[in-house]
Amino acid sequence: MTYLERIKGLREDNDLTQTQIAKIINVAQTTYSDYEKGKVRIPIDILIELAKFYNVDMNYITGVSTVKKHFPPT
Repeated sequence: MTYLERIKGLREDNDLTQTQIAKIINVAQTTYSDYEKGKVRIPIDILIELAKFYNVDMNYITGVSTVKKHFPPT
């Protein structure tokens, strides 16, 4: 699974819209849509915010691992 599929899947599993996630990470809905479509690369700071929000580690959100571990506490 690619990281694009992963972020879309996480959003859908949590019954959230692109608009809701965009607001949470402080980007426009169109920008978030472009992230999910792969039109724009997702900046690392946004991936970190998404991982924190969904409480999953970076390996899971980027598609490196299929094991859903919690985001490391800060």
